[in-house]
Amino acid sequence: MSLLLTRQSISKRLASFKPKAENTGYLMFKHPVGVSPISAAVLVPIVHRADRLCILLTKRTDHLNNHAGQISFPGGRVSDEDANRQMTALRETQEEIGLNLDESALLGQLPEYDIRTGFRVTPVVAWIEPPIDCVLDPFEVASIFEVPMDFVLDLGNYKISSSSDASDKRYFYRLPYLEHDIWGATAGMLHILASAMSDV
Repeated sequence: MSLLLTRQSISKRLASFKPKAENTGYLMFKHPVGVSPISAAVLVPIVHRADRLCILLTKRTDHLNNHAGQISFPGGRVSDEDANRQMTALRETQEEIGLNLDESALLGQLPEYDIRTGFRVTPVVAWIEPPIDCVLDPFEVASIFEVPMDFVLDLGNYKISSSSDASDKRYFYRLPYLEHDIWGATAGMLHILASAMSDV
């Protein structure tokens, strides 16, 4: 399916996407009323390869305070210097993986995504034409890799996992790909992207 998607059709689908009430499993966690979440943004980079589209992801280093060792999108918290969430995503992407993009690469946004570590994340979708020359920040990013868009868009590839602590049980998506364990917020946002690109 991914080669049938163009940057124009992806942008159009993002603009018209309205999550259906029966498909809001990815929105199971919401910050309680009265809580002020930390604003953040990530870039969801769609790489236009010759034979397919791919999603670029990062593996975070093991020593970070938040989400250490996890698979993620490049991104981070909003800074006072950022005019908007798109600028946050672009700035953080340049800082983390050395990919210098401007607003012309942006296709649209996915719905805001709340995560339990206190953040409210805006996923900003971008279209990237190779060649890609990345320079990783060794403090934050251990490695980068790409996942075929067709794999991401197949909702049958997503599993639902759970974990428990003393207070509650939580459910989250998991998207295993080769040796990579994509789970939690990243898998949840990819699930939203797959729903947005669906013809259903």
